[in-house]
Amino acid sequence: MNKIMIVEDEELICNELSQLLENNNYEAIILNDFKNALNEILEVLPDLILLDINIPFINGEALLQNLRKESNIPVIMVTSINSEMDEALSISYGADDYIIKPYNPNILLLRIGAVLKRTKTNYNTNGNELTYKELKFDFQKGIIKKDGIEIELTKNEMIIFSYLLNNQNKIVTRDELMTALWDNTYYVNENALTVNISRLRNKLKEIGYADAIDTRKGLGYILS
Repeated sequence: MNKIMIVEDEELICNELSQLLENNNYEAIILNDFKNALNEILEVLPDLILLDINIPFINGEALLQNLRKESNIPVIMVTSINSEMDEALSISYGADDYIIKPYNPNILLLRIGAVLKRTKTNYNTNGNELTYKELKFDFQKGIIKKDGIEIELTKNEMIIFSYLLNNQNKIVTRDELMTALWDNTYYVNENALTVNISRLRNKLKEIGYADAIDTRKGLGYILS
């Protein structure tokens, strides 16, 4: 049974979410200590987090940033504000999806299921590591490493790099990557893909592969 942590300060919403999740065969865990939110998350190690942006003591986006320094636990950001800036920031900080309140419970369940599915099945490998030239990609730990240098990738960056690597020297379209990331192109924000590609490129540059991902205008991307 997958454990889902609810990071939300409104008791009524927490109880409704908890009941919804438990009725659909998830184990619901409500975060109580907002002052030590990161520590509590890392102690529980849930399979997915529903993270509200407006929470006490620390902004949800700031908590997400801190979490991504420690873990690639999938996160769906939840907010009552329909803001493209908040959505872009959340995705750039490493969120796996984003949903606006009030939401349809069935849509939320579909998104939870899609995120859990892709984070468990999107790595087509025969072992724990993939190799790109002299770089090692440890998808279990979510890191790329070379010559003793290790750089952590977010879940979205892992999915993109894994997909490109499994299709090395072939052009991968933006639609293919968006489908791999979100499973349903209806919910895709194209800017989010651009942001994730840019962040992945910067991390590859740090480890000596500045030109690894080439843009083919009007076609997509290629890892050569």
